[in-house]
Parts: sequence; structure tokens; C-alpha cells
Amino acid sequence: MGGSEMKYINEAFDNNWVAPLGSNVDGLEKEIENYLGGNLHTAALSSGTAALHLALLQCGVMRGDEVICQSMTFSASANPIVYCGAVPVFVDSEKDTWNMCPETLQLAIEERIKKGKKPKAIIVVHLYGMPAKMEEILKVANEYEIPVIEDAAEALGSRYKNRACGTFGRFGVLSFNGNKIITTSGGGALVCHTKEDKDKAVFLSTQARDDAPHYQHSEIGYNYRMSNICAGIGRGQMEVLGDRVKTRRKIHDFYAELFRTVDGVEVFSAPAREYFSNHWLSAITIDPDIAQKTREDLRLALLEDNIESRPLWKPMHLQPVFADAPYYGGEIGQSVFNKGLCLPSGSNLTEYDKQRIAKSIIQFFKH
Repeated sequence: MGGSEMKYINEAFDNNWVAPLGSNVDGLEKEIENYLGGNLHTAALSSGTAALHLALLQCGVMRGDEVICQSMTFSASANPIVYCGAVPVFVDSEKDTWNMCPETLQLAIEERIKKGKKPKAIIVVHLYGMPAKMEEILKVANEYEIPVIEDAAEALGSRYKNRACGTFGRFGVLSFNGNKIITTSGGGALVCHTKEDKDKAVFLSTQARDDAPHYQHSEIGYNYRMSNICAGIGRGQMEVLGDRVKTRRKIHDFYAELFRTVDGVEVFSAPAREYFSNHWLSAITIDPDIAQKTREDLRLALLEDNIESRPLWKPMHLQPVFADAPYYGGEIGQSVFNKGLCLPSGSNLTEYDKQRIAKSIIQFFKH
């Protein structure tokens, strides 16, 4: 916590606004818009998954449609496609950012069109806070007139060519889950470019109640709006977002220096200056042929020292639940998953914690 969250929470209680509306909800939405920059409209919601679901609905995704989705991601990026009754079509990553490969994206679109199924939307993810190649991806998407939804759940504070992630596509999705760079305990937001899109998202997220004196519904709605209490936490968190980004980037630099002379280990880093990552999670890949050790060897060694690390996201096309979904690409995502490890990256890591981590890693590679 940043320190001022209770001020906003107490304000909500004092004003007797604890429901999914109130000054904190309005304030958080405005603060997000100001932080991202540009003429934006933001709807505060109960989760990033809810935001992604509403984005798909507003792109007209219906039962039987197909939606292209990055394979190298967490399942929450793909699950809302199925909520809509649509079919996910997974696309492999490229090596530079581990995000959606623009060339493979174009191939997938062309192949689906040949089969009579032009995709209704494209979901691109800024993995672990690393911006995707949005310029190239948007060029492909615009050529075929397919809307892009940016899953920036892990990328609040990241920028591509000095523009905030989550502002490139027709919709952007943010997450404030407990493990994100800032949190509302549970929550998210849908970033829109028009007031009409935001108003529609708010309408759908509050059970789609028609403008009538009685309860009347002409569309299916959802209970997706953020509460005024959670929004109060978010307002306090927004005050320290800049510090959180600086801290995560320093943690990345710590690992970059730690592994600088370790053969066979690469720290996941920006490929060029135009990619500014918040480094929500710091990750590495270990080449077992060079290092003579695997990422699982390191994970278990750290665990013995009571230091938690985790493998990267297992690509969606390798998940049992999506075994029958179409997939385009090679084995880049699978290779990164096999070799990759996420390292402790919390904003509250102390110098003592870092020393413990460094000592454990140095001993591991010495033996």
C-alpha cells in the first residue's frame, strides 16, 4: 500500500457510498485517463477479465465467431473469447518481445479468411509489461479492418514509442488484481477512445438496465462495475504508480547486472529504445546447452532457500482446455516457456531480499 488509501476509503464510508458508484469511481477513472494521456474515456470494472469480455462484446463478437489471440499469455486473455461463444485462434510470439508476431498474425488472418472465417477481433498482450510491436500489428489489423484489443493488464506504466500501452487499439484492458503493479484488491478498467464506448461498457457492466422507471432489460447485462471502496484503494495506489514503475525497473537492472557474466542466461529486456517496459515481472531464459543447467534446476534451488520463482506462462495452444483451437506459428512461445523463469519482482523487495536472491543464484551457478 502507498499510504493514502485509507483516506479515500474513509471518505467513501463518510459519504455512505460503498456501492459501484461514487466519487472514488469517478476520480479513479479520471486519474487513469490523465496518466495514460490523450482524449480517453475509462470505465472502472471488477476485473481486467471483465474489461476484456466487454471489449469483445462491443466489437460484435458472437457465438461461432473467431478471435485471434496471442498464445503466450495467461488464460484470462483467452477465456473471455469462450464466454462469448466464440473460438480462439492462437498466434505464436516473436523473439524480441515474446509478444504476438506480426508476420504470423497476417498469415493467420489470410488462412482464416480462406476458410470463410474472417476474425472479429485481435487480442494482443504486452507480456510481463513488455510492449508488443504495436506499429506492425496495427498495420496488419488495419489492412483487414479488424479491431485490436490491447491486453495491457501487466503493462500499466509501459510505453511504446512514448505512447502508453493500452491506448493503441480500439480498446485497452487494465488489471488491478492483487499481483499487479498497483492494485484495488480486485479490479480492472476498460480504456475507450469514445464516450459512447465507455457509456456502453458502463451500461453492460451494471446489468444493462434500460432507462425506465421500472426494471426493464433489452440486453443481457453483467455485474462488472467496480465498487467505490475498491476505487478508493486504487486512487491511493495511483499516487505511487510512478514510484512502483521505477522500483520494478530497478529490480530488472539488478538481475541484468547479476547475470551479466553468466553464460547461457538472458534477462528479458527491451529490444530497443522505443520499448519502455514497467518490468512488472523480471524474467530470464536459461539455455541448458550452454549453462549446463535448466530453469527447473534453478527454480528448485531457489525454493530450497525459500525463494519463490515460477515458470513463464504456458502458451495457450499447449493448454488442455484449448487443445482443439487453431494455432499458427512455430515454437518460439513453447521454447521461451521451456527455458524461462520469472524471478521475485515485488515492489517491496528489500536490499536484504536482493542479497539473499543474489547469494542463492551465485552459489547455484558456481556448483
